[in-house]
Amino acid sequence: MIKPIRIALTKGRLEKDTVEMFERLGYDCTAIREKGRRLILPVAGTNLEIVLAKAADVATYVDNGVCDIGVVGKDTIMEMGGTFYEVADLGFGKCRFALALPQGVDFYEGYHTRRIASKYVNVARGFFERKNMDVSIVKIEGSVELAPILGLSDAIVDIVETGTTLRENGLVVAEYICDVSARLIVNIASLKLRKAEIEPLIARIEDYLAGEETE
Repeated sequence: MIKPIRIALTKGRLEKDTVEMFERLGYDCTAIREKGRRLILPVAGTNLEIVLAKAADVATYVDNGVCDIGVVGKDTIMEMGGTFYEVADLGFGKCRFALALPQGVDFYEGYHTRRIASKYVNVARGFFERKNMDVSIVKIEGSVELAPILGLSDAIVDIVETGTTLRENGLVVAEYICDVSARLIVNIASLKLRKAEIEPLIARIEDYLAGEETE
């Protein structure tokens, strides 16, 4: 039996967008749409197998070679790093990293060490290192907007899509850091050992993306 090409998808919104993309490419994703509690699912009529996982785990699975391909947000890649290939910007799941703080506060005024709350501590650290600023970073796993409200931090670094959550909690964007979207990643060894199987799939996705851009 031929070993399937395993594709790890980030559960949730990116999963939905990725499935829609695969269906537009002509793949039968019925098993994924009717998955129930199953986490490993076949793509009918192909040698593809879908693995559903959290974003950080998608990157880990591809990095370690238990999945050949993955779809994950650029935010996860920036935070975790990895030795896989990042082969395509899929164009969905768009948002931005931003520095946000309470309304009316001048973040850059004064010389005290700022305290920054973030789930993305490596992204935050890299941002302030590029500015040659000395900051203290506090890792928050839940609603990071609470940190400045409760006085735990001066500001936050977080993903911003519409900005509604910030506004409703009295925060504003002080500076956008970078754009984020879903990316197609590939295990380095898989691309070498299964090149004849994986490269046509990548080319098919790239052709689809090129068509989307011209519409």
